[in-house]
Amino acid sequence: MNRLISDQQDEITAYHLYHKIADIVKDKENQRIIRAVAEDELKHYEQLKGITHQELKPERLKIWIFYQITRFFGLTFGIKLLEKSESQAIYSYNEQQEQVEGLEEIIKDEERHERELINMISEERLDYMGSVVLGLNDALVELTGALAGFTFAFQNTRIIALTGLITGISASLSMAASEYLSTKQEGGKDAAKSALYTGSAYVATVFFLILPYLLVANPFISLMISLGVAVGIIFVFNYYISVARDLDFKKRFLEMATISLGVAGISFLIGVLIKEFIGFDI
Repeated sequence: MNRLISDQQDEITAYHLYHKIADIVKDKENQRIIRAVAEDELKHYEQLKGITHQELKPERLKIWIFYQITRFFGLTFGIKLLEKSESQAIYSYNEQQEQVEGLEEIIKDEERHERELINMISEERLDYMGSVVLGLNDALVELTGALAGFTFAFQNTRIIALTGLITGISASLSMAASEYLSTKQEGGKDAAKSALYTGSAYVATVFFLILPYLLVANPFISLMISLGVAVGIIFVFNYYISVARDLDFKKRFLEMATISLGVAGISFLIGVLIKEFIGFDI
C-alpha cells in the first residue's frame, strides 16, 4: 500500500508540474498535449485515491526543481526527464497489477503519455548540438592544455589570464569560421547558426576556465580550480546530452574528462621542460 500511496503522490505532483510546464510551451499543439497529459494524471490520482482513501498534496520542491531544469536546459531536456518518469510509473504499476485491481487503464494511459512526449521532442539547440560539442570539446582540450603550460612557464596569474584570453578568443573565431565553411559546404543546416553555436560554446568555456586566474593570486591553485571547472563543465554537458539523446553518460564523461585532463598534464610537463631547459622566465 505504501508504494501505491507514493505512486498516487507522484500523479498529483505530475498534474501540477505538467500544467506549469505547459505555460512556457509556445507551440499550441504541444501545449495541448501536455495539458491533456496533466488531466490524465489528475484522473489517475483520483482513481488511486479511491483505493488508498488518502488525500495527498503535491511535492512542491520537486515541481520547482523540474520546472527550473526545464526552463534552464530547454523543453526537450525537461520532456526527456518526464518521459523517464512515465517509464518508472509504468514499471511500478506493472509490478502491482496482480495485487491491485484497476491499474490496467492507468498503465495504458502512461504508455500513451510516453509515446506522446517522445513525439514532441524537437528543439533547435539539439539540432545544432554537434556544433556545440565541437566548440566545447575543442575549448576544453585546447585551453586546459594551454593554461597548464602557461601556468608553469609564466607563474603570473594576470599574464596567464591575458594570454589564455587572447588564445581562446582567437581560437573561437577560427573554430566558428571553420564550422561555417564546413556546414555551408555540406548544406542542410544554417551555416551561420552552426558557427554561432560553435563560437558561443567556445567563448563561454574560455570565460569559465580563465575566471579562476582573475580571482585567485596563486597560479597553481588557479590551475587546480580551472581543471575542476573543466570537469564540472564536462559533467553537466554530458549529463544533458545523455538525457536528451539517450546516450551512455558514464562512458562519454570519462572519455572527455580523460582527454582534457591528459592534454593538460602533458602541456604542464612541456611548460616545465621549457622553463627548465630553455631558461625562459617572466
